[in-house]
Amino acid sequence: MKLARRLQAIKPSATLALNARAKALAAKGEDVVVLAAGEPDFDTPEFVKQAAIDALRSGFTKYTATAGMPELREAVCRKLEKDNALKFTPDQVVVTAGGKQSLYNAFQALLDDGDEVLIFSPYWVSYPDMVHLAGGTPVIVPTREEDGYAPDPEAIRKALTPRTRAIVLNSPANPTGAVYSRATLEGIAAAVRDHDCILITDDMYEKLLYTGEFLNIGNVAPDLVPRLLVSNGLSKSYAMTGWRLGYAAGPKALISGMQLVQDQSTSNASSITQKAALAALNGPSDTITAMVNEYRERRDLFVAGLNAIDGIRCRLPEGAFYAMADVRALLGRSYKGTVLTTSLQLSEALLNDFLVAAVPGDPFGAPGYIRMSFVTSREVLQKGLKRLRDFVAALQSV
Repeated sequence: MKLARRLQAIKPSATLALNARAKALAAKGEDVVVLAAGEPDFDTPEFVKQAAIDALRSGFTKYTATAGMPELREAVCRKLEKDNALKFTPDQVVVTAGGKQSLYNAFQALLDDGDEVLIFSPYWVSYPDMVHLAGGTPVIVPTREEDGYAPDPEAIRKALTPRTRAIVLNSPANPTGAVYSRATLEGIAAAVRDHDCILITDDMYEKLLYTGEFLNIGNVAPDLVPRLLVSNGLSKSYAMTGWRLGYAAGPKALISGMQLVQDQSTSNASSITQKAALAALNGPSDTITAMVNEYRERRDLFVAGLNAIDGIRCRLPEGAFYAMADVRALLGRSYKGTVLTTSLQLSEALLNDFLVAAVPGDPFGAPGYIRMSFVTSREVLQKGLKRLRDFVAALQSV
């Protein structure tokens, strides 16, 4: 069957594919250590679930406005003002089926064929492909681990062209866990201030912060807020990945365009989920605090364990829940008679023979790295570390 040409540039999600393989092995009874997941292992808070139950029982199961319930959009505005010191009005907000949809709709609404979007590597695997699907061209601006993955303003200036329509900022970042400092954001703002492009901030991990403070670029450069699009959601902070609830706030014209895309694709996000989201945004945050405290301890345990393994080096992430481990020292070694030359080969061997699911860095724009998530029990993390040690011990120098 002949498929659309636009799909030729699209790659299957590496994280979803690896998770599927790991789950298939587990279904066969294999003791798989899954370090590939991008979702909290905490349960959705009870008061949020109760709001969904109440919505069902009251018959709140019909369509809402495409952009979301008015009271939910108002709650998003209150959240953004209270937590982020950013002022938006409800007609500047659209509620989406997950944070991913808000980004997808933004690119669909913004880009014409050949328009460019600046993306910092390492990057979330979906950014470039969403740009491709909108007919755009992702322009990758590398960052360096030794700089804390902070983008270089001069590299940004060099990457900007008359076709640049948007720049994507993700802090805390997936996959690195890096958090942009005030100085970093000021540098980015200075680089793009005189260029007419939209600043898209993916703030999905803002609550999962272990050191310092979370800042949106709009906090350090208020003059750029008129061309700022904030994308966020409840998946990570409230352990609601499967509920599919995200939102975006930004310029009215862009939000209207995103709503137009959503009108002709999914219409509104689930009405029941919207009621649950309203409860989450209006409710207590103690569950988030407990989650962050636990993840901080798991992070410290896991990263220390990784750095104790010969040939593996891992920077301590400041946010999110991923450890981005440098395994370049392992590449070039032989395993079962085959010389490992990529992190993809390394991840395959780990899963096939040691039952550890870790995502290769290549799809994130980080060859020679693997991404592992510490959203699992300490017991499982320790088991994963032991299997990693066993794997490294099985490698032979060439």
